[in-house]
Amino acid sequence: MKVLLTGGAGFIGSHIAEELIKENYEVIILDSLVTGQEHNIPAGVKFYHIDICANLDPIFLAEKPDYVIHQAAQVSVSNSFVEPKFDGESNIIGTINLLNACVRYGTKKFIFASTAALYGNPKYLSIDEEHPVSPISFYGLSKLNAESYIKLFSDLYGLSYTILRYSNVYGMRQDKKGEAGVVAVFIEKILKKQTLNIFGDGLQTRDFVFVKDVAKANAAAILYGDNEIINISNHSQISIKDIVNELTELLQSEILPIYHEERGGDIRHSCLSNNKAFKLLKWEPQYTFLNGLRETVAYCQMKQVQLKA
Repeated sequence: MKVLLTGGAGFIGSHIAEELIKENYEVIILDSLVTGQEHNIPAGVKFYHIDICANLDPIFLAEKPDYVIHQAAQVSVSNSFVEPKFDGESNIIGTINLLNACVRYGTKKFIFASTAALYGNPKYLSIDEEHPVSPISFYGLSKLNAESYIKLFSDLYGLSYTILRYSNVYGMRQDKKGEAGVVAVFIEKILKKQTLNIFGDGLQTRDFVFVKDVAKANAAAILYGDNEIINISNHSQISIKDIVNELTELLQSEILPIYHEERGGDIRHSCLSNNKAFKLLKWEPQYTFLNGLRETVAYCQMKQVQLKA
């Protein structure tokens, strides 16, 4: 079976590619390399250097993928405020372009990377898939609009889908500019012996899920969860202070964070239920936050040594 994976040179996408290869899928990667890195692409995987808003007909005609896993996106919440037009083009128009190609060339299923950002300020915790959606960023809004197009394409043309709403993903190869970049930012700053900046009291919490677990969820969605929206999370709350404490211990750092005024618009707490993923995808996270953090830190230390060599 052939899987066309957009954003496969990126942080999450490259891990999905590796997981799919382990499960004996043939993988085709599309990536514009705006944020992705070609060296992240597994050896031997066919790669098309193209933007998802471009004409995709020649690729779909040549490859005729059975499944599409759509990871390519503008993923920075802050950048979505600066450039809402680019955010919308990438996350809405790019998705529509892919959906059209899927319908024209008989793709069996469309798997979409969505986000907890579309829930907005939580009405209750933990957040399940029935929670009201009320995005407070253009990024969250663009992902919500993309979801609506996916569901209507399914209704009109019978294209099966699974929408995966990620909590804060962290792990190896993460771009510190991404949606959940605080882990990547803190590790880089500690390794460079730079100051850690915390906005607010540091007690705000997020639900961090390890990138390898996210990759396994995408592979599971090929087989399960048809026409469903499913949270992918660790179903836990980790505070910013906890992250700093764990990292300073793992890296034996004596750097003390500097606290700044809380930023407007930040959500205080977030935690996503993953019960539906367990029931429908037969998936649950294999990594605790600390175990994933240890693996991420080891990777970053290795990369630092390689850069110095």
